[in-house]
Amino acid sequence: MSDRPPPFFVGDHPALDFLNTVATPRDVPVEWLRDGRDLIDWLERAKMIGAGVASRFRTARNHRALDSVAEKAREFREWLRDFVTRHKGKPVSSGAAKALGPLNELLAGDTSYPAVEAAEGDRALRLRRVRRWESPDELLHPIAEAAADLVCRADFRLIRACEGHVCTLLFLDQTKARGRRWCSMAVCGNRAKAAAHRARKSNR
Repeated sequence: MSDRPPPFFVGDHPALDFLNTVATPRDVPVEWLRDGRDLIDWLERAKMIGAGVASRFRTARNHRALDSVAEKAREFREWLRDFVTRHKGKPVSSGAAKALGPLNELLAGDTSYPAVEAAEGDRALRLRRVRRWESPDELLHPIAEAAADLVCRADFRLIRACEGHVCTLLFLDQTKARGRRWCSMAVCGNRAKAAAHRARKSNR
């Protein structure tokens, strides 16, 4: 990803971070999921897969299969973007379930299973979902799980689009006053402040 800025994790929800893998943070659209290697890199950075799983898929010989999965991820991303765009700013009603075919199709292919194990640093037991990671298609499953969590648990009234002039990043407004306007104060917030400052100077 050296020819691009690092991917943005400003969405305050992994599914929104996934939508932000194609964005226009400045003037030029950037795609962070161009191929299978990009997908693996992003999933690792998003902590959806561990370093061992990422390494296993990176060294796999079937690059065409990985690129195909990346294409499926981009297609699912566009479906999810359309769903989020249509519903953001208002509660998601039960009627929206009719449009969730692509999400449920991905969820139906999940091969993970629950396992009981010892919790770290504790005598208690915990239930954890384990994935086999036998097929490149399994890389889509944590993305689908994040999307399902967004649809079922997130308050869509709090999903915002950054107010930056050309920025297209989305986020879940978790601020106490529900007044977040920017993907990041360090990026679009500072640019807006600088633009307002220039405008005030020119009006004097």
